[in-house]
Amino acid sequence: MGLDRTAVVTAALELLDEAGLDKLTMRKVAERLGVQLNTVYWHASSKPRLLELMADAMLEGCADAPLPEPWDERARTLAHRYRAALLSRRDGARVVAGTYIAEEHTLRFADAMTGAFLSGGHGPAEAGWRTWSLVYFTLGLAQEEQAAQGIGGMEPLRRAVTAERFPSLAAVTEHFGDFEHRFRHGVGLIVRGREASG
Repeated sequence: MGLDRTAVVTAALELLDEAGLDKLTMRKVAERLGVQLNTVYWHASSKPRLLELMADAMLEGCADAPLPEPWDERARTLAHRYRAALLSRRDGARVVAGTYIAEEHTLRFADAMTGAFLSGGHGPAEAGWRTWSLVYFTLGLAQEEQAAQGIGGMEPLRRAVTAERFPSLAAVTEHFGDFEHRFRHGVGLIVRGREASG
């Protein structure tokens, strides 16, 4: 069998969708492919390495053309693509959050996002910080969104937050909106927010 790394990653992603991250093992990937366990380790030396490859594969196409020419629209488009990639796989955000990836698709995405901010007249430091902020915000919100599936969304929070006990929180809870609203608002703050001083 002409097994390659792409086949291993594809099988792992299929298992991720079927069973979730907690039940994904190297042995199950080998069983899916009908090969010995050491064959999987040949292509991915450990489970952390496999997760890196899976995370990078999830971002394939995120930086592809066409992208809007205006820098702010480009940054927003890239952020939306990133979120869509994370949500496209079961536990996708958890997979990416647990990795530190220096692979092609991830680096192309980061380069495109940083380039958008540089095109907007931000200095290198500011472009870097805004890219990190946008990535971490999107990643964290996507993790929360995937974790919230099946637990009633905002209802437990709304029931717990009373004006008598938590007056400030109660005043703003009704404005939290759904995950889509939170995402769009946060992206807007990061993309068009006030230039950092110093």
